Amino acid sequence: MRNAPLLVDLPYLVEDEDRYGTPRVYVRRYGRKIRIREVPGSLALLAAYNRTLAELSGRKPVDRPGGEFEPFPPGTFGWLAAKYFGSAEFQGIDAQSQRTRRNVIEHCLRQAYKLASGRAEPMGRCPLEVLDAAKIKQLRDAKAGKPGAANNRRKYLSAMFAWGLEQTPPLVAMNPTRDVKRVSYSTDGFHTWSVDEVEQFRAHHAIGSKPRLALELMLLLGVRRSDAVVLGRQHRKGNAISFVPQKTRYKRKRVSEKPILPELASILARSPCGDLTFIVTEWGKPFSRAGFGNWFREQCDAAGLPHCAAHGLRKAGATIAAENGATIHELMAIFDWENAAQAKVYTDAADRKHLAARAMGKIVPLAREGETPTEENAS
Repeated sequence: MRNAPLLVDLPYLVEDEDRYGTPRVYVRRYGRKIRIREVPGSLALLAAYNRTLAELSGRKPVDRPGGEFEPFPPGTFGWLAAKYFGSAEFQGIDAQSQRTRRNVIEHCLRQAYKLASGRAEPMGRCPLEVLDAAKIKQLRDAKAGKPGAANNRRKYLSAMFAWGLEQTPPLVAMNPTRDVKRVSYSTDGFHTWSVDEVEQFRAHHAIGSKPRLALELMLLLGVRRSDAVVLGRQHRKGNAISFVPQKTRYKRKRVSEKPILPELASILARSPCGDLTFIVTEWGKPFSRAGFGNWFREQCDAAGLPHCAAHGLRKAGATIAAENGATIHELMAIFDWENAAQAKVYTDAADRKHLAARAMGKIVPLAREGETPTEENAS
Protein backbone atom coordinates (compact mmCIF):
# COMPACT_ATOMS: atom_id res chain seq x y z
CA MET A 1 0.00 0.00 0.00
CA ARG A 2 1.29 3.52 -0.82
CA ASN A 3 0.23 7.12 -0.90
CA ALA A 4 -2.09 7.95 -3.78
CA PRO A 5 -0.55 10.09 -6.56
CA LEU A 6 -2.92 13.04 -6.00
CA LEU A 7 -2.54 16.79 -6.28
CA VAL A 8 -1.53 16.84 -2.61
CA ASP A 9 -0.97 14.25 0.08
CA LEU A 10 -4.14 14.07 2.18
CA PRO A 11 -4.24 12.33 5.57
CA TYR A 12 -5.79 8.85 5.50
CA LEU A 13 -5.99 8.83 1.67
CA VAL A 14 -4.29 5.71 0.32
CA GLU A 15 -4.01 3.78 -2.89
CA ASP A 16 -4.37 0.03 -3.11
CA GLU A 17 -4.65 -2.44 -5.99
CA ASP A 18 -7.47 -4.86 -6.63
CA ARG A 19 -6.86 -8.48 -7.60
CA TYR A 20 -6.38 -7.44 -11.23
CA GLY A 21 -3.67 -4.92 -10.38
CA THR A 22 -5.93 -1.90 -11.01
CA PRO A 23 -5.19 1.02 -8.62
CA ARG A 24 -8.07 2.09 -6.36
CA VAL A 25 -8.22 5.10 -4.03
CA TYR A 26 -9.58 4.78 -0.47
CA VAL A 27 -10.01 6.75 2.73
CA ARG A 28 -8.72 4.57 5.57
CA ARG A 29 -9.36 5.50 9.23
CA TYR A 30 -10.57 3.90 12.45
CA GLY A 31 -10.02 0.44 11.00
CA ARG A 32 -12.38 1.07 8.08
CA LYS A 33 -11.63 1.65 4.42
CA ILE A 34 -14.07 3.33 2.00
CA ARG A 35 -13.39 3.60 -1.69
CA ILE A 36 -13.39 6.97 -3.48
CA ARG A 37 -14.46 6.61 -7.13
CA GLU A 38 -13.79 10.14 -8.36
CA VAL A 39 -10.92 11.11 -10.68
CA PRO A 40 -7.64 11.63 -8.75
CA GLY A 41 -6.79 15.30 -8.36
CA SER A 42 -10.30 16.56 -9.16
CA LEU A 43 -12.47 18.77 -7.01
CA ALA A 44 -15.04 15.97 -7.06
CA LEU A 45 -12.55 13.59 -5.43
CA LEU A 46 -11.65 16.12 -2.77
CA ALA A 47 -15.30 16.80 -2.01
CA ALA A 48 -15.90 13.03 -1.73
CA TYR A 49 -12.83 12.74 0.53
CA ASN A 50 -14.24 15.44 2.81
CA ARG A 51 -17.63 13.71 3.05
CA THR A 52 -16.12 10.26 3.62
CA LEU A 53 -13.74 11.45 6.31
CA ALA A 54 -16.62 13.15 8.08
CA GLU A 55 -18.69 9.96 7.85
CA LEU A 56 -15.88 7.87 9.34
CA SER A 57 -15.45 10.44 12.11
CA GLY A 58 -19.17 10.40 12.91
CA ARG A 59 -19.65 14.11 12.21
CA LYS A 60 -21.31 16.28 9.60
CA PRO A 61 -19.15 17.30 6.63
CA VAL A 62 -18.14 20.95 6.69
CA ASP A 63 -18.13 22.34 3.15
CA ARG A 64 -16.43 25.53 2.12
CA PRO A 65 -18.48 28.33 0.51
CA GLY A 66 -19.85 27.08 -2.79
CA GLY A 67 -19.39 23.46 -1.74
CA GLU A 68 -15.81 23.31 -3.04
CA PHE A 69 -13.01 21.60 -1.17
CA GLU A 70 -9.88 23.39 -2.40
CA PRO A 71 -6.73 21.25 -2.53
CA PHE A 72 -4.44 24.33 -2.58
CA PRO A 73 -4.67 27.80 -1.06
CA PRO A 74 -6.37 30.39 -3.30
CA GLY A 75 -4.00 32.19 -5.63
CA THR A 76 -1.64 29.23 -6.10
CA PHE A 77 -0.72 27.22 -9.17
CA GLY A 78 -2.69 24.22 -7.91
CA TRP A 79 -5.72 26.38 -7.14
CA LEU A 80 -5.75 27.59 -10.75
CA ALA A 81 -5.48 24.00 -12.01
CA ALA A 82 -8.46 22.92 -9.88
CA LYS A 83 -10.51 25.80 -11.28
CA TYR A 84 -9.46 24.91 -14.81
CA PHE A 85 -10.33 21.21 -14.42
CA GLY A 86 -13.83 22.19 -13.33
CA SER A 87 -14.34 24.72 -16.12
CA ALA A 88 -16.76 24.36 -19.01
CA GLU A 89 -13.83 24.74 -21.41
CA PHE A 90 -11.96 21.77 -19.94
CA GLN A 91 -15.11 19.65 -19.59
CA GLY A 92 -15.86 20.28 -23.26
CA ILE A 93 -12.69 18.49 -24.34
CA ASP A 94 -13.08 14.83 -25.32
CA ALA A 95 -12.54 12.36 -22.47
CA GLN A 96 -9.20 10.97 -23.66
CA SER A 97 -7.73 14.44 -24.16
CA GLN A 98 -8.99 15.45 -20.71
CA ARG A 99 -7.16 12.51 -19.12
CA THR A 100 -3.96 13.27 -21.02
CA ARG A 101 -4.03 16.98 -20.22
CA ARG A 102 -4.94 16.42 -16.57
CA ASN A 103 -2.13 13.89 -16.07
CA VAL A 104 0.46 16.24 -17.57
CA ILE A 105 -0.64 19.21 -15.48
CA GLU A 106 -0.89 17.18 -12.27
CA HIS A 107 2.66 15.90 -12.76
CA CYS A 108 3.76 19.53 -13.00
CA LEU A 109 1.93 20.36 -9.77
CA ARG A 110 3.74 17.57 -7.92
CA GLN A 111 7.19 18.63 -9.09
CA ALA A 112 9.21 20.29 -6.33
CA TYR A 113 10.63 23.79 -6.29
CA LYS A 114 12.77 25.51 -3.67
CA LEU A 115 11.63 28.38 -1.51
CA ALA A 116 13.98 31.23 -0.57
CA SER A 117 14.55 29.42 2.72
CA GLY A 118 15.81 26.37 0.82
CA ARG A 119 12.82 24.24 1.79
CA ALA A 120 11.17 22.29 -1.05
CA GLU A 121 7.47 22.63 -1.85
CA PRO A 122 5.26 21.03 -4.53
CA MET A 123 5.02 23.39 -7.50
CA GLY A 124 1.25 23.37 -6.99
CA ARG A 125 1.71 25.48 -3.86
CA CYS A 126 3.64 28.16 -5.72
CA PRO A 127 1.80 31.52 -5.56
CA LEU A 128 0.75 32.68 -9.00
CA GLU A 129 2.43 36.07 -8.57
CA VAL A 130 5.87 34.41 -8.39
CA LEU A 131 5.20 31.70 -10.97
CA ASP A 132 7.34 33.12 -13.77
CA ALA A 133 8.86 31.92 -17.04
CA ALA A 134 11.89 30.52 -15.19
CA LYS A 135 9.68 28.10 -13.24
CA ILE A 136 7.79 27.08 -16.40
CA LYS A 137 11.16 26.46 -18.05
CA GLN A 138 12.09 24.30 -15.06
CA LEU A 139 8.95 22.23 -15.64
CA ARG A 140 9.71 21.95 -19.35
CA ASP A 141 13.36 21.00 -18.79
CA ALA A 142 12.38 18.28 -16.30
CA LYS A 143 11.48 16.32 -19.45
CA ALA A 144 14.93 16.71 -20.98
CA GLY A 145 15.51 13.91 -23.44
CA LYS A 146 11.78 13.72 -24.16
CA PRO A 147 11.13 16.81 -26.31
CA GLY A 148 7.59 15.79 -27.20
CA ALA A 149 6.65 15.48 -23.51
CA ALA A 150 8.45 18.76 -22.74
CA ASN A 151 6.48 20.60 -25.40
CA ASN A 152 3.22 19.06 -24.21
CA ARG A 153 3.85 20.46 -20.74
CA ARG A 154 4.33 23.91 -22.20
CA LYS A 155 1.31 23.60 -24.50
CA TYR A 156 -1.16 22.39 -21.87
CA LEU A 157 0.02 24.90 -19.27
CA SER A 158 -0.27 27.66 -21.87
CA ALA A 159 -3.89 26.68 -22.54
CA MET A 160 -4.64 26.72 -18.82
CA PHE A 161 -3.11 30.16 -18.26
CA ALA A 162 -4.84 31.53 -21.37
CA TRP A 163 -8.14 30.32 -19.90
CA GLY A 164 -7.30 31.99 -16.59
CA LEU A 165 -6.64 35.31 -18.34
CA GLU A 166 -10.03 35.20 -20.08
CA GLN A 167 -12.05 34.87 -16.86
CA THR A 168 -13.96 37.80 -15.34
CA PRO A 169 -12.16 38.92 -13.30
CA PRO A 170 -8.91 37.34 -14.60
CA LEU A 171 -7.52 34.61 -12.36
CA VAL A 172 -3.93 35.34 -13.41
CA ALA A 173 -2.03 38.50 -14.30
CA MET A 174 -0.09 37.01 -17.22
CA ASN A 175 0.67 33.83 -19.14
CA PRO A 176 4.20 32.82 -17.96
CA THR A 177 4.55 30.25 -20.77
CA ARG A 178 4.65 33.07 -23.33
CA ASP A 179 8.41 33.57 -22.88
CA VAL A 180 9.26 29.85 -22.83
CA LYS A 181 10.17 28.40 -26.22
CA ARG A 182 9.21 25.03 -27.60
CA VAL A 183 11.98 22.45 -27.73
CA SER A 184 13.12 22.02 -31.32
CA TYR A 185 13.61 18.48 -32.49
CA SER A 186 13.25 16.39 -35.61
CA THR A 187 10.79 13.52 -35.80
CA ASP A 188 8.61 11.83 -38.38
CA GLY A 189 6.14 10.73 -35.71
CA PHE A 190 4.44 7.41 -36.28
CA HIS A 191 5.82 5.21 -39.02
CA THR A 192 4.02 5.72 -42.34
CA TRP A 193 2.99 2.41 -43.85
CA SER A 194 4.30 1.70 -47.34
CA VAL A 195 2.10 0.13 -50.01
CA ASP A 196 4.12 -3.08 -49.64
CA GLU A 197 3.42 -3.14 -45.88
CA VAL A 198 -0.30 -2.68 -46.48
CA GLU A 199 -0.22 -5.59 -48.91
CA GLN A 200 1.75 -7.71 -46.45
CA PHE A 201 -0.93 -7.10 -43.80
CA ARG A 202 -3.64 -7.97 -46.32
CA ALA A 203 -1.84 -11.16 -47.32
CA HIS A 204 -1.72 -12.31 -43.68
CA HIS A 205 -5.26 -11.22 -42.69
CA ALA A 206 -7.77 -12.41 -45.28
CA ILE A 207 -11.04 -10.71 -46.15
CA GLY A 208 -13.64 -11.83 -43.64
CA SER A 209 -11.30 -11.45 -40.66
CA LYS A 210 -11.66 -8.72 -38.02
CA PRO A 211 -8.08 -7.38 -38.49
CA ARG A 212 -8.67 -6.99 -42.23
CA LEU A 213 -11.95 -5.16 -41.59
CA ALA A 214 -10.20 -2.80 -39.17
CA LEU A 215 -7.42 -2.01 -41.66
CA GLU A 216 -9.80 -1.31 -44.54
CA LEU A 217 -12.11 0.87 -42.44
CA MET A 218 -9.21 3.09 -41.40
CA LEU A 219 -7.45 3.12 -44.76
CA LEU A 220 -10.43 3.45 -47.11
CA LEU A 221 -12.33 5.95 -44.96
CA GLY A 222 -9.27 7.87 -43.76
CA VAL A 223 -10.51 7.80 -40.15
CA ARG A 224 -8.63 7.89 -36.87
CA ARG A 225 -8.77 4.92 -34.52
CA SER A 226 -11.04 6.98 -32.22
CA ASP A 227 -13.61 6.99 -35.03
CA ALA A 228 -12.97 3.43 -36.18
CA VAL A 229 -14.08 2.10 -32.77
CA VAL A 230 -17.45 3.93 -32.81
CA LEU A 231 -18.53 3.61 -36.44
CA GLY A 232 -21.39 1.17 -36.99
CA ARG A 233 -24.47 0.40 -39.08
CA GLN A 234 -26.26 3.46 -37.70
CA HIS A 235 -23.68 5.71 -39.40
CA ARG A 236 -24.29 4.18 -42.81
CA LYS A 237 -26.58 6.18 -45.07
CA GLY A 238 -26.88 4.32 -48.35
CA ASN A 239 -23.44 4.32 -49.93
CA ALA A 240 -21.91 6.72 -47.44
CA ILE A 241 -20.75 6.89 -43.82
CA SER A 242 -21.81 10.01 -41.87
CA PHE A 243 -20.33 10.85 -38.46
CA VAL A 244 -18.89 13.65 -36.32
CA PRO A 245 -15.14 13.02 -35.77
CA GLN A 246 -14.44 12.19 -32.14
CA LYS A 247 -11.22 14.18 -31.85
CA THR A 248 -12.73 17.53 -32.83
CA ARG A 249 -16.36 17.17 -31.77
CA TYR A 250 -15.83 19.39 -28.70
CA LYS A 251 -14.82 22.23 -31.09
CA ARG A 252 -17.33 21.71 -33.87
CA LYS A 253 -20.21 19.38 -34.66
CA ARG A 254 -19.64 19.33 -38.41
CA VAL A 255 -20.70 16.04 -39.94
CA SER A 256 -18.11 14.22 -42.03
CA GLU A 257 -19.58 12.24 -44.91
CA LYS A 258 -17.39 9.68 -46.67
CA PRO A 259 -18.43 7.55 -49.66
CA ILE A 260 -18.19 3.81 -49.17
CA LEU A 261 -15.92 2.62 -51.96
CA PRO A 262 -16.97 -0.62 -53.71
CA GLU A 263 -13.92 -2.37 -52.19
CA LEU A 264 -15.00 -1.42 -48.66
CA ALA A 265 -18.66 -2.28 -49.33
CA SER A 266 -17.60 -5.79 -50.38
CA ILE A 267 -15.45 -6.24 -47.25
CA LEU A 268 -18.24 -5.01 -44.96
CA ALA A 269 -20.65 -7.49 -46.54
CA ARG A 270 -18.22 -10.38 -46.02
CA SER A 271 -17.00 -9.53 -42.50
CA PRO A 272 -18.47 -10.21 -39.04
CA CYS A 273 -19.74 -6.88 -37.67
CA GLY A 274 -21.19 -5.92 -34.30
CA ASP A 275 -24.61 -4.38 -33.71
CA LEU A 276 -23.53 -0.90 -32.63
CA THR A 277 -19.99 -0.87 -34.01
CA PHE A 278 -18.50 -2.61 -37.01
CA ILE A 279 -15.46 -3.71 -34.97
CA VAL A 280 -16.05 -5.48 -31.66
CA THR A 281 -13.98 -7.32 -29.05
CA GLU A 282 -13.98 -11.09 -28.69
CA TRP A 283 -16.88 -10.61 -26.25
CA GLY A 284 -18.93 -8.72 -28.82
CA LYS A 285 -18.45 -5.33 -27.12
CA PRO A 286 -17.15 -2.09 -28.67
CA PHE A 287 -13.42 -1.45 -28.25
CA SER A 288 -12.06 1.41 -26.21
CA ARG A 289 -9.65 3.58 -28.15
CA ALA A 290 -6.63 2.36 -26.17
CA GLY A 291 -7.81 -1.25 -26.25
CA PHE A 292 -8.22 -1.12 -30.02
CA GLY A 293 -4.76 0.37 -30.46
CA ASN A 294 -3.17 -2.42 -28.42
CA TRP A 295 -5.18 -5.10 -30.23
CA PHE A 296 -4.31 -3.73 -33.68
CA ARG A 297 -0.62 -3.62 -32.76
CA GLU A 298 -0.83 -7.34 -32.02
CA GLN A 299 -2.33 -7.91 -35.47
CA CYS A 300 0.56 -5.98 -37.01
CA ASP A 301 3.01 -8.16 -35.08
CA ALA A 302 1.25 -11.28 -36.34
CA ALA A 303 1.68 -10.02 -39.91
CA GLY A 304 5.41 -9.44 -39.38
CA LEU A 305 5.05 -5.65 -39.13
CA PRO A 306 6.16 -4.80 -35.56
CA HIS A 307 7.03 -1.22 -36.56
CA CYS A 308 3.52 -0.46 -37.87
CA ALA A 309 0.54 0.89 -35.90
CA ALA A 310 -2.99 2.15 -36.52
CA HIS A 311 -2.05 5.82 -36.66
CA GLY A 312 0.40 5.28 -39.51
CA LEU A 313 -2.44 4.18 -41.80
CA ARG A 314 -3.81 7.73 -42.04
CA LYS A 315 -0.36 8.95 -43.02
CA ALA A 316 -0.13 6.17 -45.60
CA GLY A 317 -3.54 7.05 -47.03
CA ALA A 318 -2.62 10.74 -47.26
CA THR A 319 0.70 9.89 -48.93
CA ILE A 320 -0.92 7.60 -51.49
CA ALA A 321 -3.71 10.09 -52.25
CA ALA A 322 -1.24 12.97 -52.68
CA GLU A 323 0.99 10.95 -54.98
CA ASN A 324 -2.09 10.11 -57.05
CA GLY A 325 -2.79 13.82 -57.50
CA ALA A 326 -5.12 14.73 -54.62
CA THR A 327 -5.17 18.48 -53.97
CA ILE A 328 -4.80 20.20 -50.61
CA HIS A 329 -8.56 20.75 -50.29
CA GLU A 330 -9.31 17.16 -51.33
CA LEU A 331 -6.97 15.87 -48.63
CA MET A 332 -8.61 18.19 -46.10
CA ALA A 333 -12.00 16.71 -46.99
CA ILE A 334 -10.79 13.10 -46.85
CA PHE A 335 -9.03 13.40 -43.49
CA ASP A 336 -11.23 16.05 -41.82
CA TRP A 337 -8.39 18.55 -41.50
CA GLU A 338 -9.17 22.22 -40.86
CA ASN A 339 -5.63 23.44 -41.40
CA ALA A 340 -4.31 23.44 -44.97
CA ALA A 341 -0.77 23.16 -43.61
CA GLN A 342 -1.47 19.55 -42.58
CA ALA A 343 -2.41 18.62 -46.14
CA LYS A 344 0.42 20.67 -47.66
CA VAL A 345 2.99 18.40 -45.98
CA TYR A 346 1.78 15.53 -48.18
CA THR A 347 1.24 17.48 -51.42
CA ASP A 348 4.71 19.06 -51.11
CA ALA A 349 6.31 15.64 -50.59
CA ALA A 350 4.42 14.24 -53.60
CA ASP A 351 5.39 17.22 -55.75
CA ARG A 352 9.06 16.80 -54.84
CA LYS A 353 8.92 13.12 -55.72
CA HIS A 354 7.26 13.76 -59.11
CA LEU A 355 9.57 16.67 -59.95
CA ALA A 356 12.66 14.65 -59.05
CA ALA A 357 11.49 11.75 -61.22
CA ARG A 358 11.04 14.08 -64.20
CA ALA A 359 14.20 16.09 -63.65
CA MET A 360 16.84 13.55 -62.64
CA GLY A 361 17.83 13.02 -66.29
CA LYS A 362 18.79 16.68 -66.55
CA ILE A 363 21.86 16.21 -64.37
CA VAL A 364 23.36 13.67 -66.81
CA PRO A 365 25.65 15.51 -69.32
CA LEU A 366 24.79 15.01 -72.97
CA ALA A 367 27.02 12.35 -74.55
CA ARG A 368 29.08 13.41 -77.52
CA GLU A 369 27.78 12.06 -80.78
CA GLY A 370 28.83 8.48 -81.27
CA GLU A 371 30.25 8.16 -77.76
CA THR A 372 29.09 5.34 -75.52
CA PRO A 373 29.27 6.24 -71.80
CA THR A 374 31.73 4.14 -69.84
CA GLU A 375 32.04 3.57 -66.13
CA GLU A 376 34.99 6.00 -66.10
CA ASN A 377 33.48 8.95 -68.04
CA ALA A 378 29.96 8.39 -66.72
CA SER A 379 31.15 9.34 -63.24
